[in-house]
Amino acid sequence: MKAGQEFDVVVVGGGVGGVAAVRKLAAAGLAVALVEDRLAGGECHYFGCNPSKTLLRPIEVFNLAKAVPGVREVISAHGVDVAGVFAKRDAIIEHLSDQDRVASLRQAGVTVFHGFGRLSGQRTVRVAQGDDFEVLEARHAVVLATGTRPFIPQIPGLVQARPWTNRDLTTMTHVPPRALVVGGGVVSVEFATILTGLGSEVTLLVRGKTVLSNCEPEARALVARSLRSKGVKIHFGTELAAVARPVAGGPVTAAFNDQTVEVDEIVLAAGRCANTDGIGLETVGLPGGGSVCVNDHLQAVGVRGGWLYALGDTTGRARLSHISTYHGRLVAEIIAARASGRELSENELAAREAGNLAQVIYTEPQVVRVGRTESQARAEGFAVRTRTARYPEAVSHLALYRDGFDGWAKLVIDVPTNRLLGATFVGPEFSELAQAATLAVLAKVPTTLLRHAVAPHPTVNQVWDPLLAEESELARYLRPKAKGTREHTSESPCLSDPLDLGR
Repeated sequence: MKAGQEFDVVVVGGGVGGVAAVRKLAAAGLAVALVEDRLAGGECHYFGCNPSKTLLRPIEVFNLAKAVPGVREVISAHGVDVAGVFAKRDAIIEHLSDQDRVASLRQAGVTVFHGFGRLSGQRTVRVAQGDDFEVLEARHAVVLATGTRPFIPQIPGLVQARPWTNRDLTTMTHVPPRALVVGGGVVSVEFATILTGLGSEVTLLVRGKTVLSNCEPEARALVARSLRSKGVKIHFGTELAAVARPVAGGPVTAAFNDQTVEVDEIVLAAGRCANTDGIGLETVGLPGGGSVCVNDHLQAVGVRGGWLYALGDTTGRARLSHISTYHGRLVAEIIAARASGRELSENELAAREAGNLAQVIYTEPQVVRVGRTESQARAEGFAVRTRTARYPEAVSHLALYRDGFDGWAKLVIDVPTNRLLGATFVGPEFSELAQAATLAVLAKVPTTLLRHAVAPHPTVNQVWDPLLAEESELARYLRPKAKGTREHTSESPCLSDPLDLGR
């Protein structure tokens, strides 16, 4: 055992949230240690968001070019250069090296320990480094930012078949000719989009009746229809029953619903688990193996003294990398304030992501979801009305962006206050609409005011215009609603022209 060291704060986990926390803590003048057993930068940077979006972007641009007259004629005989795509991906993930990142952290004043960190009682972290270990003492706080890992279902033959997880897909060096993707959530539909865009024959197994079950029904249907149009075979109400790979590296046989398919790789995207096994939660009176419950100051509930914090995926509040970064910055401010002797009120520096979460699903079309869906708002007791619009019918100039433009949007509005509770946008290049909607939801801007934020012409941001055109207190006295829009005020969910999932 090496002699122990003392720091103001010890952060366990070097993902985006942990890195954001230590940088801000060091900038505040606190002595801070970061413990990471793999790569500083975490899952998002090396095996998640960054590489997956790097793989998706060329596919998206190529398909857009094929839909633009004057460009399609030039590229029609070509396809995506897979080798070039992989080369760009490798550069983005720094060839799986954190050397520069660690150097940058150390230059910022952070002490970095490469090893497995676990709690060992109050304000104490034990760092295993090979056969040796070191004990770190925290004067003010310990922050758990250990993230998540892929969930591996208990299915006969699955482990032996060596299925791909996000780590394998985002760092792949070859494209499997045939792939079976297991899951119906965000990751699975993005993986299906990547694989089919790079030339795989893709089969998607979905346990439920729809993909993207937490999204608006119209968004689910548009994504499912698009995947099928690209040749993806989708099986709903299906669970993987058994897997066999007789020869290592050879074809895989997968059984489900009394049928079998042979593929070259099985890709798992069936959820994730908190990385809290073996990190010593039991030494401070907390159960291990699940998410760490925290209050709005991100302090672990059930630990006396308020010295233990958790953030991001570790808390289970929202498994999104941008929320982890937000938590990291916020927890650093909270700890720094308390370390200086300041007592915080309940609402000071409280985490406020609930109710205004923003998420982008990088399929074709893209899906932007902010705040609550209609069904979620009703379940929480809100009296809501909705505005919906289809594109390009409601905004004709969107057709100039590409042939076959297909989009849809929905606003969920609180009836008594006219506040925007949620928004969903589905369409090409719609990802950049997220921030405006997030600001509107967070700031509780009434739609009667939001309608005066006029988007420049001709831009994609004008998708807002038909949704807000009738948001006036005098709307009943004005002309009929804009073409392509609908309003619903019923107390039960009312869908506008729901799309057929079977198409």
